[in-house]
Amino acid sequence: QVQLVESGGGLVQPGGSLRLSCAASGSIISINNMGWYRQAPGKRRELVATITRGGSRNYADSVKGRFTISRDNAKNTVYLQMNSLKPEDTAVYYCHAVGSNVSWGQGTQVTVSA
Repeated sequence: QVQLVESGGGLVQPGGSLRLSCAASGSIISINNMGWYRQAPGKRRELVATITRGGSRNYADSVKGRFTISRDNAKNTVYLQMNSLKPEDTAVYYCHAVGSNVSWGQGTQVTVSA
């Protein structure tokens, strides 16, 4: 079993930046892909970005060029650097890990508002 704990959410003005972190513990040796999803009120959960153990990245079109996912395998941590934030980026952001099982974090709120 893998446990995921997110941090770094908050309130930011449009155009601002935030960095999310997700620390994994437990059966971490089984983890291959890690990533971030988000869910806005009244909407379905959607993929934001993923990264494999080897560093291959995938981004949603809506965040390409603004968000960067990275991973520190030694620290079992995945990061999401979010720049040029827009009000439509407001959502609960969830960390996600795929290994022998699929694991989700508890979510962290990101609010982009003036």
